Amino acid sequence: MKDALVIIPTYNERENIEAMVRKVMLLSHPFDLLIIDDGSPDGTADIVRSLQLEYPERLHLETRQGKLGLGTAYIHGFKYALRHDYEYIFEMDCDFSHNPEDLLRLYKACAVEGYDVAIGSRYVQGVNVVNWPMSRVLMSYFASSYVRLITGMPIHDTTAGFKCYRSKVLKTIQLNKIRFVGYAFQIEMKFLAYKYGFKIKEVPIIFTDRTKGESKMSSGIFKEAVLGVLKMKVNSIFRHFDRYEV
Repeated sequence: MKDALVIIPTYNERENIEAMVRKVMLLSHPFDLLIIDDGSPDGTADIVRSLQLEYPERLHLETRQGKLGLGTAYIHGFKYALRHDYEYIFEMDCDFSHNPEDLLRLYKACAVEGYDVAIGSRYVQGVNVVNWPMSRVLMSYFASSYVRLITGMPIHDTTAGFKCYRSKVLKTIQLNKIRFVGYAFQIEMKFLAYKYGFKIKEVPIIFTDRTKGESKMSSGIFKEAVLGVLKMKVNSIFRHFDRYEV
């Protein structure tokens, strides 16, 4: 079994991708890296291909035609990770809002401390967000509070997109049945892990908004999260969550 794979979806990230790849490659733990590029017209994938010459065994690239959504990119990456027999699978943004150094802390939570899911959490110790306007901080914070209220999950940062999963979590969750593509995707994955009884830890991080490139955030993503959570909770009432060790 292979050890650890970091999955990073990209769309028009030429300003960040080389620095991010090199930073991950230089970490003290040898993480493999999978870039999933949705046909970036700015040449992001070409930069990755050139870097593969330097890191042929550890840097991988999957390209897709068109901007197909964050959730589908991660599911594509999860299936790749399971096919290639990785034990620890990470999801992470390319824009340095997630500090690559924190990969080591998420890895430790799962590989050393025995958790099944580790979440890089902005809200488990107060509010640790840098460079966001107050309106966006409040919207994100209260969205997580709303999700906790509706779902009953004991998780402070329910929309976090910086996570580590053990492979058995992704094998148990039926990836083909994941419904959402934006922030609600992040919520749904946590909710399913919680309902199946996996051990979850929130690891405090400092989230720093991107300084290069353009944000992919939209009001529609938050709308999906708010309305989708209600439907997800109702559907869960009629679903069984029996887990078998894999």
